[in-house]
Amino acid sequence: MKKNVKVQVNNLCKSFGDLKVIEDCSFQIKEGEFVCVVGPTGCGKTTFLNVLSNLLEPTSGEVLIDGEKASPRKHNLSFIFQEPSSLPWLTVEKNIAYGLKAKNKDKKYIQEQTEKILDLMGLQKYRKAYPAELSTSSEQKIVIGRAFAVNPDLLLMDEPYGQMDVKTRFYLEDEVIRMWKELQKTIIFITHNIEEAVYMAERVLILSNKPAKVKDEVVIDLPHPRRVDDPRFIEIRNYITEQIKWW
Repeated sequence: MKKNVKVQVNNLCKSFGDLKVIEDCSFQIKEGEFVCVVGPTGCGKTTFLNVLSNLLEPTSGEVLIDGEKASPRKHNLSFIFQEPSSLPWLTVEKNIAYGLKAKNKDKKYIQEQTEKILDLMGLQKYRKAYPAELSTSSEQKIVIGRAFAVNPDLLLMDEPYGQMDVKTRFYLEDEVIRMWKELQKTIIFITHNIEEAVYMAERVLILSNKPAKVKDEVVIDLPHPRRVDDPRFIEIRNYITEQIKWW
């Protein structure tokens, strides 16, 4: 079945005074697609995501969601940041429900969505606990669940596992893939970790050095779950590494 275009980016540019960070970026993302964005350190990946999410206005160009200019007032945009962002004064279930309440959803819908996410994330037994009482991975599961709970048009993730150990990172990557498949949401995931990008994404966008533009895109033609020792996995990982390494 042919998927509709969910996100259309046209000639996107972002400058801070004389400093050009993003220059003439254009690409499409299909509905329900999982796309990772990689690039050299300092190339502007976070700025790129901030412009896509409308946290920053582009200098020129446009971001369209379902054919309309991206706007938090029109679209459900969920953002998972690099830093832990669960609310320490709220219980797990209240953290999950927080975004729904902020969007003034009715009580019945909030309850149904909260229960659904608690079940999907395996957090039912922790529902009355506070984030500080949980492990790092369980705390991050709260954040992931809260982002999915609002039924987002687009979920943007900015290196959410960058400071975690390898075991925790792999565990949470699998959790996100499982939630994405279950709920069929559109995800843009920023990472500096090429292995992570190849492990998770259907497609990888490779950004150039600053001013960043889309240098290449790579389709990951491997089924989930993926094996990091699969020869095809290694081949794709090495190709992306070379594209980032040589300019």
